Amino acid sequence: MITLQQLDHLVLTVSDIEATCQFYSAALGCEVIGFGQGRRALRISNSAQKINLHPAARPFQPAAQTPQPGSADLCFLTQTPLSDAIAHLKSLDIPILEGPVRRTGTLGPILSVYIRDPDGNLIEIANSLDL
Repeated sequence: MITLQQLDHLVLTVSDIEATCQFYSAALGCEVIGFGQGRRALRISNSAQKINLHPAARPFQPAAQTPQPGSADLCFLTQTPLSDAIAHLKSLDIPILEGPVRRTGTLGPILSVYIRDPDGNLIEIANSLDL
């Protein structure tokens, strides 16, 4: 049997790497980093997690069988109060699709809002509700 330790990175196939980098850095505070031969990624806060970006026109191989921009559904936890996060998103003219709504996260209840990134991926931003 294999025992997984943690998620190291995931990959988003995107239409425009620069637009994606701008959105995730401005809206969600991700650090844009370079690696490999001119590749780009988004580091999540000061964590050991990142999102690698593959251009839809030429995904880095090997890739998912059917890489497609706008097919991801991601949830990010934040310690920023959700009311502050909502105000920040509104200041950037990013529409809130839904929320705040209660959901169930990995470790328990969360309070979430939903937005879309430039490719239409569904992005959930949530606060943990420690009960």
